[in-house]
Amino acid sequence: MANPLYDRLFGCHAGNTALFLHLQGGEALSYDAFLKLAARYAHAFRAAGLAPGDRLAVQVEKSPQALAVYAAAVQAGIVFLPLNTAYTGDELGYFVSDSGARVLLCDPARVGALQAVADASGAALLTLGPDGAGTLADAAEGQPETFETTPRDEGDLAAFLYTSGTTGRSKGAMLTQTNLLSNAEVLVDYWRFTGDDVLLHALPIFHTHGLFVATNVILLAGASMIFLPKFDTDAMIAHLPRATTMMGVPTFYTRLLDDPRLERALVGHMRLFISGSAPLLAETHVAFEARTGHRILERYGMTETNMNTSNPYEGERRAGTVGFPLPGVELRITDPETGAEKPRGEVGMIEVRGPNVFKGYWKMPEKTAEELRENGFFITGDLGQIDARGYVSIVGRAKDLIISGGYNIYPKEIELLLDDQPGVLESAVVGVPHPDFGETVVGFIVPEKGATPDLDAIAEAAAGSLARFKHPRRLIMLDALPRNTMGKVQKNVLRAEYGGLFAAG
Repeated sequence: MANPLYDRLFGCHAGNTALFLHLQGGEALSYDAFLKLAARYAHAFRAAGLAPGDRLAVQVEKSPQALAVYAAAVQAGIVFLPLNTAYTGDELGYFVSDSGARVLLCDPARVGALQAVADASGAALLTLGPDGAGTLADAAEGQPETFETTPRDEGDLAAFLYTSGTTGRSKGAMLTQTNLLSNAEVLVDYWRFTGDDVLLHALPIFHTHGLFVATNVILLAGASMIFLPKFDTDAMIAHLPRATTMMGVPTFYTRLLDDPRLERALVGHMRLFISGSAPLLAETHVAFEARTGHRILERYGMTETNMNTSNPYEGERRAGTVGFPLPGVELRITDPETGAEKPRGEVGMIEVRGPNVFKGYWKMPEKTAEELRENGFFITGDLGQIDARGYVSIVGRAKDLIISGGYNIYPKEIELLLDDQPGVLESAVVGVPHPDFGETVVGFIVPEKGATPDLDAIAEAAAGSLARFKHPRRLIMLDALPRNTMGKVQKNVLRAEYGGLFAAG
């Protein structure tokens, strides 16, 4: 029995001395050195008690070593669970407990905050810093540079990615070997990646975009990456001349456009710019093409499915659309109430089916049954339409999901925190347009009778309990929330009235 994901992404590069990762400061790491590091980590994880099928929760800063942890998990048959580095200890406690992770890997600086989280769930705590130091490095030191790859079937779980619902309870999307590998294979072909490509990589690797899209594509193509720890305009400008491709969220492109150094001569050699994780404004499309001569390729994916659609590599990349369903992916628009397929041109619920669609939600059979039909179609929760030429457009989100800077934010989680604050009767959270982040969070608060809530104190409470990207950028006091005749809060009214708050930037 083989391990398809490891064999295709990693194992095929054994002994390959070609460069895989180009790092800031001029350092580089070959495929061979990377795989030897991953093998040592795999031995360390076995020694820590991780068996095939066990979950490894990871909250560490982006680094070559952090990426090697992913390779080690795949090779050892461990289910990889990457977690946003902005999550607080309270948030991590749920993920570690719910997943049943046997090991939590964190930054050495966070041991004091996370030891109790690990202890509460019976998980061992290992550390890995951005410089590669930590107890994982200590455990891996002296271990063999080869590891006998654990056999896995195509349907075995390879990763968990948590995605929240409007109920506030996060769901663990179970991704199989086939889910990840099939999507990477399609994207390499559709986007024309070869071993000659150099990807400018400034995305986080706790998110499907930076890990399962960007990294898997490069591994499968045998290409290389300029591996930056985060987006920095100066660093991006400096490294663009060495790259052939770039993947980013809309924020990357708006910030590059703000810099006068972005011009045709700087990117004339580039082959492809790709954007995703949040809607790209049509004006960004136009401005980027006018400045650089390149038309950004926008695509559409989800935590549960990886990539579903893409604008074409050859052919018109239409602003405001996410292109066509990828090869092997079926996409239909249905009536949200009846599930019946709607005629082309009409708006409805986007449903997708294909080898990329996840296995279900961890320990949530009822939720899985609600969103994953027996015929294999996944109900995405996104509203969209297909035009006469077959281009798919996303027109709204059925569950009031906010996407800010590429990160998913679910209002209910923030509303529960706001409702618990002194003097607050109720709250509503919506996303409003933001020129840099696509959307940003605004909270509306209705005070208890006779009370005057302290908005600064409420903002501080949010900062202490929520990841930074979830913090309300503005808190606004209202006498009452707008409601329809059935008593439901009309968030569309709030968005319409306050949608211009950040129009000037």
